[in-house]
Amino acid sequence: MSYLKVRDLHTHFGDVRAVDGVSFDLARGEILGLVGESGCGKSTLSRTLMQLQPSTAGSMVLDGTDFVSLSPDELRRRRLDFQMIFQDPYASLNPRHTVFSTLAEAVCTRRPELSGDTLTQEVAALMQRCGMNPAAMRKYPHEFSGGQRQRIAIARALAPQPKLLIADEPVSALDVSIQSQILNLLQDLVDDLELTMIFISHDLSVVSYLSDRIAVMKSGKFVEVGEADQVFNRPEHAYTKELLTAVPSIDTDAIALRLAS
Repeated sequence: MSYLKVRDLHTHFGDVRAVDGVSFDLARGEILGLVGESGCGKSTLSRTLMQLQPSTAGSMVLDGTDFVSLSPDELRRRRLDFQMIFQDPYASLNPRHTVFSTLAEAVCTRRPELSGDTLTQEVAALMQRCGMNPAAMRKYPHEFSGGQRQRIAIARALAPQPKLLIADEPVSALDVSIQSQILNLLQDLVDDLELTMIFISHDLSVVSYLSDRIAVMKSGKFVEVGEADQVFNRPEHAYTKELLTAVPSIDTDAIALRLAS
C-alpha cells in the first residue's frame, strides 16, 4: 500500500508548466531519487509536495490524507509529518539563533511540554544522532562549516519526528568528501528511524548511490521511473542516457600509472 500517492499533479505559473501532470507512488521506508537538470521542475515539485507552493491541479495523498484539500489550520497541524532539507543550510538557518534555539524550537512544535534540562537533553541527542558535538549547541550558524551546517539542518528536520523527508539538493554545495558523509548519514537515518524520503539532485550518480528507485524529470514531467540499478545501468529514455554521459568517470589505470611514476 502506498504511503505517498501523487496523481496528475500540476503547478503552473501563467503559461509556465513547472510541474505538468506528475504521478507516482512511494512506499513506506522507501527512498525515491528525483533527478533532472536545472529548470526541469524538481524544486517546484518538492515545494508543491511540501505545500509551500499551491498546486494548480491534482492530488497528494500522504498516509490516507489528501493534503491538497486540507484547510490552512489542518495543513499546519499535519505538516509536522513531512519536513524538508534545503540545498543551502546557511540560508535556511536563522543567523541570529544558536543551534540550541533552532533545534529546541523545532522539537517543541511536536512536544510543546518539554523545557529545561529535558529539552536540552533532547537537543543534545539530536545533535549526536546527526554527528554533531552537543557542546557546540550554543554556537551560531556562521561558526560552523558547510557540512556541519547541513547536519544542523538535518537535525532540525528530524526534530518534529516526521514520517517523510524531502531533501532538495542537500549535498550539491558541499565538497565531495563531505557529500559522502551526509549521504551515509541520511541512509542511516532512514534505516534507523524508518523514514520515507524523496531525494532530489541533478547528479544521477549521487541519486543512484542512495535511492531504491529513481524518477527522471524533464520539462515538468517524469520521463522514466524504475529501480535505481536499472535506471543507472540500463536506462531506456534518451534523456536519461544524456544525463548519464554527464556523470564523471574515474580512469583508475591512469591514476595508478601516475602514482607509479
